[in-house]
Amino acid sequence: MINIEHVSKQFGSLQVLEDISINIDQGDIFGIIGQSGAGKSTLLRCINGLEKYNGGSITVEGKEIAGLSQKELQLVRKDMGMIFQNFNLLGRLNVYDNIAFGLKLKKEPKDIIEQKVKRMLKLVNLEEFADRSVTAMSGGQQQRIAIARALVNEPNVLLLDEPLGALDLKLRKEMQQELKKIQQEVGITFIYVTHDQEEALTMSDKIVVMREGEIQQIGSPTDIYNEPVNEFVANFIGESNIIDGVMLEDCKVEFCGRTFECVDKGFEKNAPVDVVIRPEDLKIVYAGDGLLQGVVESIVFKGVHYEMMVRTQFFTFMVHSTMAESVGKTVGLSVIPFDIHIMHKSAEAQA
Repeated sequence: MINIEHVSKQFGSLQVLEDISINIDQGDIFGIIGQSGAGKSTLLRCINGLEKYNGGSITVEGKEIAGLSQKELQLVRKDMGMIFQNFNLLGRLNVYDNIAFGLKLKKEPKDIIEQKVKRMLKLVNLEEFADRSVTAMSGGQQQRIAIARALVNEPNVLLLDEPLGALDLKLRKEMQQELKKIQQEVGITFIYVTHDQEEALTMSDKIVVMREGEIQQIGSPTDIYNEPVNEFVANFIGESNIIDGVMLEDCKVEFCGRTFECVDKGFEKNAPVDVVIRPEDLKIVYAGDGLLQGVVESIVFKGVHYEMMVRTQFFTFMVHSTMAESVGKTVGLSVIPFDIHIMHKSAEAQA
């Protein structure tokens, strides 16, 4: 539906986007994630034609954005809704009139407007609040109004730029599920910008991870989490233990002074690698039973698990477990081959 090929964008001498290529399919929730300054919002604005890019092409349903006249661009934008972090609701209007605003600008018949607005109110579960001032609504309700206002124009694509950023943590989690439910009901494409890793994993069918204007990895949430391509992705998406290792041969890696079985293949023999083990994949066992042995240095209760730092002779591991061990206790650490992920050393690390 949307093809982005080798797009670059500069603001003066600052390179904001560098050689961005992405294909976005119809009906997907496509998450764009990265740190502040990664170029996420700029990319979204380029897709919508609000920013001109310096190189490459963006094609929306077969139409190249850069080659469109202003009139043609407006027609493309009619098929795109956009929701910003601050919602941009009109405080002088009630809920119904905020949702109906775009339809009235297009001079839609009154009965059609009423029919469409009522449908949206039902979709976002605000039927009882049509006459209420938007300023009297909660943050979560205002977010639903913004969604309804965008969807009432029946776009093919909805662009969302940090739409939950202004909400508290509990409400964010609730609205993540609401947004996903709404997307499944209306069946349109969502392009969703966020810096929140958990939000991206929860919401998205596919994710692109960006860093300083460049793509680091594109894949499903499980691919991004379980198979990070480099140290940045491994650290940015969740917690990771990253250990220096040597890939002895296919399915056999050496780190922390011993040899481990793994499932990775295709590396050169004796290649230096980064070994990634997620904290939840390490199991604490009796000291004599573990593949590694270490001492518990600290423990922090995180609500659903305990986070412990276990110091071995070669590396201090972060471990997540529902069972707590006392500080100073000697324990064993165990991990199965499937949970040992091998990455090529970055060019920076090798230099």
